[in-house]
Amino acid sequence: MTIRDEHFTDLQAALSTIYSGKEAESIAFLVFEHLGIDKTEVLAGKKIILNESDRQFLSGTKARLFTNEPIQYILGKTVFYGLKFDVNKEVLIPRQETEELVDLIIRENTLEKPSILDIGTGSGCIAISLKKNIPDADVSACDIRRKAINLAKKNARLNGIEIQFHQKDVLRIASLYGKKFDIIVSNPPYITKKEKILMDSNVVDFEPAEALFVPENNPLVFYECIIELAARNLTDNGSVYFEINESRGAEVEMLLNKARFKAVRIIKDINGKDRFATGNI
Repeated sequence: MTIRDEHFTDLQAALSTIYSGKEAESIAFLVFEHLGIDKTEVLAGKKIILNESDRQFLSGTKARLFTNEPIQYILGKTVFYGLKFDVNKEVLIPRQETEELVDLIIRENTLEKPSILDIGTGSGCIAISLKKNIPDADVSACDIRRKAINLAKKNARLNGIEIQFHQKDVLRIASLYGKKFDIIVSNPPYITKKEKILMDSNVVDFEPAEALFVPENNPLVFYECIIELAARNLTDNGSVYFEINESRGAEVEMLLNKARFKAVRIIKDINGKDRFATGNI
């Protein structure tokens, strides 16, 4: 059996007290890759030499992980749909479910040069991944937060693509850009404060509340607004795509039907939960 380096095994053992064994190992690999030590070197049992700066980083990272701070924020980066993204506490950490949303849109797109709008872009992960995989698409994205827009622009440059970014409050605009889109996509806030107690502390304590939570008395406020905008700003047979709260599928479906969208579907994610909604105008 291969004996792994003591620095790696010490970190993995410490993390195993707060994470599952597999997750602890995965995080330890990410930390060492950040130090320039490839996973294959660790797996091969290669002796790892750390300088003082590396040791300080390792110690500081371990301390921050024990506060439940997400590793993505500590390292300042993550991978989404095979692409690299910078992340910070101004934006949500991109998740697997949102990768499924991107994949759904790519698979269902039949246009060579679709015009696409991503509402509430955050890190830019949806817009950038769509542009990267549909190169001739004309992609725009908006967010209410200037710091999020700045980070999304940085991520677009990081991935070598051009996207039109705009700072807009979708709840306070009557129209979008004076143009129509073939696809409008959004992963808006959809968690109520009542549901907050069910969430992990690494999400509640570190990720931006304004990108997560909605009023208890109007949990579908963003869907209502975006559906209304989409009905006016989609091309003929254009499509809207949402990521949704697993408990709100029937309600979002009702909103789309009420706005006279056709071919309305609620789609389950890989875990069998209602996670996406779509319809054509």
